[in-house]
Amino acid sequence: MRFEHETLAQRVCFTPGDAAATVRAEVERLGGTRVMVIASPAEADLAGKVTTDVPVVLRHDEVVMHVPVASAERARAAAATHEVDLLVSVGGGSTTGLAKAVALTTGIPIVAVPTTYAGSEATSVWGLTEGARKTTGVDPRVLPRSIVYDATLTLSLPVAMSVASGLNALAHCVDSLWAPRTDPVDQALAGEGIRALAAGLSAVVAGPAGLEGREQVLYGAYLSAVAFSSAGSGLHHKICHVLGGAYDLPHAQTHAVVLPYVLAFNAPAAPRAERRIADALGDTSAVGGLQRLRRAVDAPKALRDHGFDKADIDDAARAILEVVPANNPRPVTPDRLRRLLRAAWQGADPLTLDGEES
Repeated sequence: MRFEHETLAQRVCFTPGDAAATVRAEVERLGGTRVMVIASPAEADLAGKVTTDVPVVLRHDEVVMHVPVASAERARAAAATHEVDLLVSVGGGSTTGLAKAVALTTGIPIVAVPTTYAGSEATSVWGLTEGARKTTGVDPRVLPRSIVYDATLTLSLPVAMSVASGLNALAHCVDSLWAPRTDPVDQALAGEGIRALAAGLSAVVAGPAGLEGREQVLYGAYLSAVAFSSAGSGLHHKICHVLGGAYDLPHAQTHAVVLPYVLAFNAPAAPRAERRIADALGDTSAVGGLQRLRRAVDAPKALRDHGFDKADIDDAARAILEVVPANNPRPVTPDRLRRLLRAAWQGADPLTLDGEES
């Protein structure tokens, strides 16, 4: 066994029902005196409650999916004008992403308060979109110094969005098992993350008002993000980043739809990863276990339901081929990729991809 694993320095606080006090304590610990709160208009009231005892000098609500460069530049300018020394993000992945965009060029520390299961708060990965192209990178400046997880903040997240967001986290786990820098630590985190996410999502669907299921999904989302941040972006994330950036598809739903097709494509060539996923899902087959979970939680089914046009498949395949990881378990050819995208567009049975050799 020979590998190198870097553990990122970050404080993680699970604090059900106590987000405001914990945020205040984290701001004080980090020495923040001029705080910029980033939250979408939909999260404004919640963000106000969470930061009620924090020295806020600016509340910024221009949160846009996939973080357009122009939006990032306006947020950076606002932070400079108000001499901000700490950022508090309250919301999902787009909100955290905007805070990261500010931190990327300024080094201002972030306290992240997630209200979805995106996982961005636990990674040093940033993403920006310009000209229908999403660019991602890794930089230690964008890793939030503190995360405040409070499951009560997710109670207003509708079940359908909870499912899509949780499956996005599960995709982090699956991709981490064969991503470019994967190692045994990442794989252990990913396996436990899959187990927690599957159990938590089932509980959220069965009882949306319960906290236990939502806590399990937050826990799984955190593990998934830590694994993903270390392992890097595998085939699944390369596909979804191209689709999201070029065609403005909804982030979580795109990941939720694409996941079973990438798993079905790679699993035959990655038997150890396939076995770990199957075990975590309590099934004899990774794809079978994932499909059983997806049916139980009524997961998003097809890219065509979320704005992707069949006519764009060929162009999308060409763009994805440029960024496919060299170490993907199975060679990715243009025809194989087009077949995968057609199946995901249609919502076809992912097992139709298994064994395809054209």
